[in-house]
Amino acid sequence: MKLYSTPNQFGDPIGLPVGAVVRPGLPDEAIKLSGQYCYLEVLDADKHAAELYAAFSLDTDGRLWTYMPQGPFSSEAEYRTWAEGAHHKADPFFYAIVDGESNKAVGVASYLRVDPNNYSIEVGWITYSPLIQQKPIATEAMYLMMKNAFDLGYRRYEWKCNSLNAPSINAAMRLGMSFEGLFRQATMVKGHNRDTAWFAILDRDWPVAQDAFVAWLDPQNFTENGQQILRLSDLTAPIVESRWPNLNLDVQR
Repeated sequence: MKLYSTPNQFGDPIGLPVGAVVRPGLPDEAIKLSGQYCYLEVLDADKHAAELYAAFSLDTDGRLWTYMPQGPFSSEAEYRTWAEGAHHKADPFFYAIVDGESNKAVGVASYLRVDPNNYSIEVGWITYSPLIQQKPIATEAMYLMMKNAFDLGYRRYEWKCNSLNAPSINAAMRLGMSFEGLFRQATMVKGHNRDTAWFAILDRDWPVAQDAFVAWLDPQNFTENGQQILRLSDLTAPIVESRWPNLNLDVQR
């Protein structure tokens, strides 16, 4: 990973000057994030809970919730209670991911640890129903949130996940994020230890990432049977400065 510096009057390396910056804005409930395949709107329990519960229920074995702090949910009423608690929170700021064709909510994601003073924002609570897993709509949802964050003026966009969650780790790097560290025993989830893997993409990387997303999401990048032609991971590879290392996994049964 590269470190960028400039010398001070003593010859000591210090961070590059930031220059004139404008304080970034906060996510706005009134703004819908719209794309080709989906749109994101603020999570509303009355509007979205039933659709989300139905979509998440397609995950019949409950594996979807392995690394999530919430779920699985045994009933629509139970999920609605959770959604009501998340509804209209400022941080985390939850979106429903809505399929552009069916106009039904099919997933959830949020901004969190929104820090305008330090120009940093995180994406998390990402929950894709089986309806959109490994499909362009899921990638576009992440693109729309990332684009909105940088358009608001943030310099740093973070992604944190359980260090044992291989799909999330691979997704972060595919989206152009660099691995920044492992925080051991960072928290506890559902009675189990969680070591947290930390990823981020910076504003200086965003122009390359945006071009990569636009090229990958182009309908011409997919064959008639929906197979991708260009891989997003290849397009974002130039800005991924460090990758997840191969760590020893000690499985205790």
